[in-house]
Amino acid sequence: MSPAPGTPVDALIAKARDRSAIFGIVGLGYVGLPLAMELVRAGYKVIGFDVNQRTVEGLNAGRSHIQDVPTRAVADAVKAGKFSATADLSRMGEPDAISICVPTPLSKTKDPDVSYVLAATESVKKTLRRGQLVILESTTYPGTTRELMLPALESTGLKVGVDFFLAFSPERVDPGNPKYNTRNTPKVVGGITPHCRAATVALYQPAIDTLVPVSSPEAAELVKILENTFRSVNIGLANEMAIVCDKLGVDVWEVIEAASTKPFGFMKFTPGPGVGGHCIPLDPHYLAWKMRTLNYKTRFIELAGEVNAEMPEYWVTKVADGLNDQGKAVRGSRVLVVGVAYKKDIDDIRESPALDVLKLLQQRGASVSYHDPHIPTLKEDTLDLTSVPLTAETLGRADCVIIVTDHSTVDYGLVARASRHVVDTRHVLPGRTPA
Repeated sequence: MSPAPGTPVDALIAKARDRSAIFGIVGLGYVGLPLAMELVRAGYKVIGFDVNQRTVEGLNAGRSHIQDVPTRAVADAVKAGKFSATADLSRMGEPDAISICVPTPLSKTKDPDVSYVLAATESVKKTLRRGQLVILESTTYPGTTRELMLPALESTGLKVGVDFFLAFSPERVDPGNPKYNTRNTPKVVGGITPHCRAATVALYQPAIDTLVPVSSPEAAELVKILENTFRSVNIGLANEMAIVCDKLGVDVWEVIEAASTKPFGFMKFTPGPGVGGHCIPLDPHYLAWKMRTLNYKTRFIELAGEVNAEMPEYWVTKVADGLNDQGKAVRGSRVLVVGVAYKKDIDDIRESPALDVLKLLQQRGASVSYHDPHIPTLKEDTLDLTSVPLTAETLGRADCVIIVTDHSTVDYGLVARASRHVVDTRHVLPGRTPA
């Protein structure tokens, strides 16, 4: 179905073609800021919206707070007049397209917390005008775009697909990935109507190498959840295999490496201290929650979640066993945690298993410290710590060292030489197997 000349969708597509469209990005974090910079690079003018005044002021001064976005990129965009940030949500009527990139955490009962999405939708609703496109990027459960956002936006009297446009396009950010970024990671798009999808594809096309249109927002919402559920389930299997191998006296890493030589039918996943970040620990629970409302239990999802959540306790028990071998109790022992980011070479601690490891050790009475070149200070719940230098002296003072995050810049040879006992959750020590 082609848009009629002169219609709002036709006008949006024309603005995409000549880059005269103005983009609004709501939420300038790990998802929003990289997207904003790619849109600027494609030739668009971008207004960034964020409720954190400190973030806004820093960006307008040309400073990046996101590791994957160089400060030079922000400074150049601001200087060229192509990017500005604001905390004034009443300006949402200015952009032609608005991408919502706000957090979607889980509540303590593992239910989706869509309060940030609802707040952003309410702000958009207040200034929604004819010809605007609204794109939700935040990962959420299937039905969010149609069931929560659409009624709110249509309550203005504007009709979706005719007067304004609404789509879901899940973020696929992988912080710290040196190969795949916002531009070269294929982007899935599902619109409420064909015109919604067409407008979204047209506007993103200059900034994203490959776009993957799907039939509906629900399909797009499920794509993101499937991707991370796939990873969660397979990581859960690898973690359970680590426990199985431990009980059988077999090296799990040897088994995985040998299995990965099969050229078909096997995909390599490795065990570790648990899973972290905003996606893998959370996204599968969105689907599990949605299916519970339909009286269906997602057994694979829930089992994988249980296995992965238990891994910090498993590794803390390994620390206790290692201390016991030295004739020491956990209580009163000095334990140094190496790496607290949720994965290597990034500065993000969201849902990091290291936080659970530290808290569990504290609860057992250990004196804990940590080293992480990317996280200078750590203030989270009961934790209030500062990263210590990784030297022979700090390693030697520790009764046990546990490697939780395998940052590339860490001298693991020094860790192996200078430590009394090491628990290696990532299999990074030279010539050694995990404790």
